[in-house]
Amino acid sequence: MCYKDKWLRLKTILQLFLKYLKKYIHYKKNKIMTDTNQPNDLLQFEDGQKPELPTSLKVLTILTIIGSILGLLGGVWTYIKADESYKKLEENQSKMEEAPAFVKKMMGPEMLEMARKSAENKLPIMLLTLIGSALCLYGAMEMRKLKKQGFMLWVVGEFLPIIGGIVFLGFGMFNGFAAIGMLFPLVFLILYAVQKKYLVN
Repeated sequence: MCYKDKWLRLKTILQLFLKYLKKYIHYKKNKIMTDTNQPNDLLQFEDGQKPELPTSLKVLTILTIIGSILGLLGGVWTYIKADESYKKLEENQSKMEEAPAFVKKMMGPEMLEMARKSAENKLPIMLLTLIGSALCLYGAMEMRKLKKQGFMLWVVGEFLPIIGGIVFLGFGMFNGFAAIGMLFPLVFLILYAVQKKYLVN
């Protein structure tokens, strides 16, 4: 894939992201204007007290914040080590003949191809990872303030790098242990969806 094609794909992904982000912001503005013109009888708090952050949501957001910070660091580290990882894996291919079957599957030609694509597309992958991690971090902080928009920002940030990975690496990124890693976003999505009822702002 040539340099121009890489940036064209990245540009397309970011344009779609900005398009839906603008729609979401427009929706929120209209909703806020509507809410200010209507009496708020959904929630009544005694003595002007604000709702407390539930323990379950507190734990989820803490885990998300930790994961987001690791994601920011990991995105930069992966970018730095992408070429070196590909070269090492390529050098180790000659040793795969005597390796067990599961090792061959994990470190064989398919994984080598994934490493090659990762090295070739390391810059757009890093950018998408950093943007996604930053959105997850900000979304978690907003959810700690019980803001509904935090959940949407987290969803976009969590799945943006996955979509970008499919675009630049293909569905081969779901092979091996990477497939297990993909379960975490789905689990967190379910857990956050259950806790969404506490987001009242």
